[in-house]
Amino acid sequence: MITLDNATKRYGPITVVDGVSATIPRGGVTSIIGPNGAGKSTLLSMMSRLLPLDAGTVHVDGLDVSTTSGQTLARTLSILRQENQLTVRLSVRDLVGFGRFPHNGGRPTVVDREHIERALEYLDMTELADRFVDELSGGQRQRAFIAMVLAQDTDFILLDEPLNNLDMKHSVDMMRLLRRLVDDLGKTVVLVIHDINFASCYSDTIIAMRDGALIHQGTAEEIMTPEVLRDVYDVDIQVELIRGNRIGVYFA
Repeated sequence: MITLDNATKRYGPITVVDGVSATIPRGGVTSIIGPNGAGKSTLLSMMSRLLPLDAGTVHVDGLDVSTTSGQTLARTLSILRQENQLTVRLSVRDLVGFGRFPHNGGRPTVVDREHIERALEYLDMTELADRFVDELSGGQRQRAFIAMVLAQDTDFILLDEPLNNLDMKHSVDMMRLLRRLVDDLGKTVVLVIHDINFASCYSDTIIAMRDGALIHQGTAEEIMTPEVLRDVYDVDIQVELIRGNRIGVYFA
């Protein structure tokens, strides 16, 4: 599991993550929701040590992210940031291969190649494996980067807005994939997501943030209520039960 105790991040006088304490259970999908500027992506970056904490602690599977060696942490958790830029021209297969670096130190083995091909297949990228990443559409690039994260083969997967640049079909496919990683392989997936209905339909746990603070945490049944959603987003959201899922309707 991931344990946060008073996790805090400041930029000068501005506190962007304000004393967040929470436990994220192992082996499920946890979605972090909230309005823009709530601190969602910052919190995710603190969990993975991409950003240092100004106060508090984060432990992943018992490892203190602030003091654990980089190689050990990279074999335990993987993260995909919201923005990813390449400074060299790579094929999709080469990009996905970078996910194996914590395991092979740049000397790939047969096992590494198996992980790479499996990740490409999971993301329906096999036919594009020899294409250069800069030749792909935005959605295809996003799937290539997620394949790289999957090839890293960590128990904990952190994703910052993984549905960016994906159309409706590929968004559904992505959420089904994340659900399958949890249900079939026992992974723990934590993602920042703006679409509350995807969060509702595919998550075991939802964390709701506002103004840098965690204000609600619970199941979809507990979070997807008009009262809680108004508290989070400051807008009236009607909630309907459709095929057993709680769906928010938030247009006039």
